[in-house]
Amino acid sequence: MAQFFEIHPENPQLRLIHRAVEIIRQGGVIVYPTDSSYALACQIGDKAALDKIRRIRQLDDKHNFTLVCKDLAQVSNFTKIGNDAYRMIKALTPGPFTFILDATREVPRRLQHPKKKTVGIRIPQHPIALMLVAELEEPLFTTSLLLPGMSEPLTDPFDIRKRLEREIELVIDAGVIEYRETTIIEFSNNGPEIVRQGIGIAPMLV
Repeated sequence: MAQFFEIHPENPQLRLIHRAVEIIRQGGVIVYPTDSSYALACQIGDKAALDKIRRIRQLDDKHNFTLVCKDLAQVSNFTKIGNDAYRMIKALTPGPFTFILDATREVPRRLQHPKKKTVGIRIPQHPIALMLVAELEEPLFTTSLLLPGMSEPLTDPFDIRKRLEREIELVIDAGVIEYRETTIIEFSNNGPEIVRQGIGIAPMLV
């Protein structure tokens, strides 16, 4: 049965953040809030937890995964980030953007795009998400909470608990979060390109 932590969305209780991080480090799969939706997450190197997320979402090996980072220093450790990309990400984060960058060797191959060897990166504007990755001291492997047969992720933590309480270890309740798509920006040899326009506005690419 999943544990259920009610954590304040603006002033998170540090003791509950610590307990959530312990669950992640022990191989747990959690649901936590971001600035765009609730998401599933686990530790970056935990294959069993990743496989559990694949089963819950019914994903194949071609799905693009995302690493949630606390700052640009973490992003630099896990991606090959050039000066232009660095400046753009610094200007747009924290916020509702996902950046697609070439992965470094620090990223397990099972988390990379099978052909492009890229990975998604996020620095969300949500205190709970940022505190989790800060306490974990490494990026959090993340994918949106879009369950099979649904067109949008679940928004109410009580509905999430009802659906997933026998499949995951923790639900963090930060209130209802309406789903809003992030803007996806991919960096390639041709420079940055918006591949999905969401709620994030990048004035330098308009």
